[in-house]
Order: sequence, then C-alpha cells, then structure tokens
Amino acid sequence: MKLRPLGDRLIVSAASKNEVTASGIVLPETSKERPEQGTVIAAGPGRLDQDGKQIPMSVKVGDKVMFKKYSPDEINVDGQDYLVLSESDILAVIE
Repeated sequence: MKLRPLGDRLIVSAASKNEVTASGIVLPETSKERPEQGTVIAAGPGRLDQDGKQIPMSVKVGDKVMFKKYSPDEINVDGQDYLVLSESDILAVIE
C-alpha cells in the first residue's frame, strides 16, 4: 500500500533507538520513549494560504528531521510503523 499525505502532512519512518545501552543493559519495550527523529518518506503538497495559494513544503522526501515528541500520530501499514505529523511539528532538519 502506498501512502500519499494531504496538505502539510508528512509520513515519517522513526529512527530506531538502541535496545541495549552502552554498558550492556537491555531495555524493555515499556522503558523506551517516543521517537523524536526520523526520515521523511512522503510529503504532502503543502498548505494553502488565505488567498488559496499553495505554500510548498520546506522539507522533502529523504530528509532526516527532528520533531516534537508527542505530536505525531502513529499508524501501522502492512506491518510497518509510521508517524504522521504536520510540517509545523518539525523542529529541525538534520544535516
């Protein structure tokens, strides 16, 4: 299934975090925090301004981004987990 976000929405694949600490402690699933970084895999066309003109997105597919911890919605498509968020929830592009 292919996802096509609308408006200023983005589909992000969360960056995986280490499940073992540097000292060798294995972290259980319940102790992990929500992701704050990921890679954009799909981007909508952008939002509309008050005059109906489309404002293009400032991020593109393939960008690694940092976003607000609790802003994304989590979805599962074909067994793969994705995050859906608005462009305004993006804090920075990681270069």
